[in-house]
Amino acid sequence: MSGDFRDFQSPFALELAYKRAISRDDLVSASIKEMRRLAITGQSPEVLAHWRREMTLAFMDVRAGDRITGLYLPGEGTHFYIGAELRHVVKGEAFARAFFAIWLDSRTRDPELRAQLLGIAKP
Repeated sequence: MSGDFRDFQSPFALELAYKRAISRDDLVSASIKEMRRLAITGQSPEVLAHWRREMTLAFMDVRAGDRITGLYLPGEGTHFYIGAELRHVVKGEAFARAFFAIWLDSRTRDPELRAQLLGIAKP
């Protein structure tokens, strides 16, 4: 990934805490849009359609205060938790690279958040 933050050899997690209500469809659509924009890996229409189905299973409509955690486990894929409950597992490193790039790639739409997430925020 551009601006490599991880080598995907070790597990890591990204927890997102929502400040407002967002529908599952909006979450999935926004994720696909960013994955396409960043074009981290080969993303044929078939691959994107598969990822859309997987994220539809992994996500839910969220309200303010809800948390979704993506846990990457090498060799297993991305485990999505709603609160503390495992919701769905998406296999494959290509999906993980594309999904986590939304926040962690150097071309993210929110560089300040990226810096905070990676622990490189300026004091």
